[in-house]
Amino acid sequence: MSYTTIPELFFNTIDQYGNHDAYYEKVDGKWVGLTFREVYDHVNAFAGGLQSLGVAKDDKVAILSTNNPRWSISDYAIVCLGAVTVTVYPTLISHQIKFIVDDSETKLIVVEDEEQAQKVLEFIDNSPKLEKIITMNDSLADNEQVITMSAVKEMGRKKIEEGFSIRESSSCVRPEDLLTLIYTSGTTGNPKGVMLTHNNLVSNIKAGRKAISVSEEDVFLSFLPLSHSFERMVGHYTAFSAGSTVYYAESIDTVAQNMMEVHPTVMTSVPRLYEKMYAKVLDKVSNDPPIRQKIFWWALGVGARAAKFLQRNQQPTGWLAFQFSIANKLVFSKLKERVGGRIRYFVSGGAPLSKDIGEFFASANIPILEGYGLTETSPVITVNRIELYKFGTVGPPIEGVEVKIADDGEILCRGENVMKGYYNNPEATAEVLEPDGWFHTGDIGEFDEDGYLRITDRKKNLIVTSGGKNIAPAPLENALTKSKYIEQCLVIGDKRKFISALIVPSFETLYEWAKANNVSTDDHEQLVQNEKVQALYNGVVEEAMQDFARYEKVKKFVLMAQPWSIETGELTPKLSVKRKVVESKYKEMIDQIYAE
Repeated sequence: MSYTTIPELFFNTIDQYGNHDAYYEKVDGKWVGLTFREVYDHVNAFAGGLQSLGVAKDDKVAILSTNNPRWSISDYAIVCLGAVTVTVYPTLISHQIKFIVDDSETKLIVVEDEEQAQKVLEFIDNSPKLEKIITMNDSLADNEQVITMSAVKEMGRKKIEEGFSIRESSSCVRPEDLLTLIYTSGTTGNPKGVMLTHNNLVSNIKAGRKAISVSEEDVFLSFLPLSHSFERMVGHYTAFSAGSTVYYAESIDTVAQNMMEVHPTVMTSVPRLYEKMYAKVLDKVSNDPPIRQKIFWWALGVGARAAKFLQRNQQPTGWLAFQFSIANKLVFSKLKERVGGRIRYFVSGGAPLSKDIGEFFASANIPILEGYGLTETSPVITVNRIELYKFGTVGPPIEGVEVKIADDGEILCRGENVMKGYYNNPEATAEVLEPDGWFHTGDIGEFDEDGYLRITDRKKNLIVTSGGKNIAPAPLENALTKSKYIEQCLVIGDKRKFISALIVPSFETLYEWAKANNVSTDDHEQLVQNEKVQALYNGVVEEAMQDFARYEKVKKFVLMAQPWSIETGELTPKLSVKRKVVESKYKEMIDQIYAE
């Protein structure tokens, strides 16, 4: 791992794994791949073309696309010129994209298709620095404002004939140089551009690989947005550095199907994927004959006892080993098949993972290694290890990262992974970054006896009731979303007399229940108002609140008629609920809860 910049990482991998499969994507129903050597040829040509278009060191070039090989090729071409990649979530609308493009002083933007190009065409004439749109496909004809990626590569090949060398062009890159600008999806106001250097990411990649093994034998399935630091670092740079093969999922909706097709060994995800898998398994079991249900719950009990060994990278022995082999054959092997049959481990981040769900997968010997970090920390601060993974914690700090707990409980972090600051925003930088390098995460946490970090909540999310009780909403929300009947929820109650919740039902499951119970299903609105449905959810909420103190329990709730989404503004691109947005959008509904 003798590299100090991303271009050096890139060339190391090309030289070592040239003929190995690098990327796959589905084209016309078939998986089509590129070797590392072929990736190099594409990057070389595209970089030459970008230089022909005037891209020079420190220039900003944005990427607006879903995950695919062209995203990765674009990124490597940009950074090998010493330029800066500005990542843009493909779910953003035109005026949000314009803010990022203008704030970052982006010179060129690479877009996926005509739909994304149209968003940019709406404002390109009023964008002071943006010169041109490069589209990844050939659906748009070249003109003054738009040029295809194919045309740019052709320009690059001519430049290569004239002596252009991507290795030479990357020699100007230094570890302290700016690598990327990633704009945080703030819950209110404009996002802030996080400045990450080559050294920030390289230090995180190297420390991450020491904490968790990755090799050329591994197969990744990538579906979290490459625009986000988590997938960028783990599923993009780290996978590439190890010579691993990356398959790009067709969409978030096809992940389950794609797992069965590509048989991944490593996957990164947010907890929602595991919650859905868990709910589907329990739903299926609830409809099985009594004897199968009995076998399932017996196997789960055996797995729970075996997990105490498995979580320490050990195997159960004696009678327990025999029972576990039977449980694996009858029950757990089927669960493993659902995730492709070859998973060595999942990596979970972006939001808290329910302890119960982690333990459920551990019982089947499917480790979920939960980690913790922020965009501002490149992103990993801590992660569980395969040698010892503990649910309810996010693991110990990775090498080279210091973590301490402030007097008020806030988690502080210092290390080579911490950002330079927010782009053109020294005031916001000063709010979170101390002169001696300590970064304020905004999260509350504590260490356990093994030095494993436990996150209790966001500092700003802590609910203080009118009775003076401090309540962390995350554990309550985790308990609720474990139910197969609940897709999303938000617990509220700050400065109020009691705790309440807004709940988005899992409509697919709810409609099945409604048909079985003779409940009219004409539309969402009518369904959530139905007395039988309200009674069902009363029971669901009551059961979820059993283990909480009386003052913590959700006393009242409202069932939402429409799911929250990125498009309607309630979710961030990594599928976290925007608390302030939801509270503002449904203020009248919330006020009504407390007025009754």
